[in-house]
Amino acid sequence: MTLQSSGERPSIPMHNSDSEQPTSKQASIRDLVLQFVRFGITGGFMTLLGVGIYWYCASVMGFAPLFATFIAYLIAIAIGYVAHSQFSFRGHGKRDNHLRTTSRFFAGSMLSYGLNSLWVWILTGLLHGPAWWGIPAMVLVTPMIIFWVNRRWVFSD
Repeated sequence: MTLQSSGERPSIPMHNSDSEQPTSKQASIRDLVLQFVRFGITGGFMTLLGVGIYWYCASVMGFAPLFATFIAYLIAIAIGYVAHSQFSFRGHGKRDNHLRTTSRFFAGSMLSYGLNSLWVWILTGLLHGPAWWGIPAMVLVTPMIIFWVNRRWVFSD
């Protein structure tokens, strides 16, 4: 950096406030990540609640595993709708048609119930495994599918 004879100072790049604003794509990615984190918190709680109810009903109460899954589903769907609507997917999509959103959430929850029942049926029924065998799929596979369904369909624009 040398000064010119006219006394001009060398130009130093200044931060432009416009360049610090995230682009639309960056904002979308940030929103997706934050939404996924919120879904993970809420969904994690709901999954643990559902698995806990399932395990208690199947292992302690002696209910048939598929019936225990149904009881867990009924309890989790009521709490899950409010939690996901108000926290996980807040600010995403429209909430102007509550009947549409509620019916879609119910359909997505039926998919969740169906997937969890499938894991239980295959692992405890067909393979004659203990009641806990379905839990890993309930915790790892089903939530990933349901996040996508909720984001792209239930709570979409």
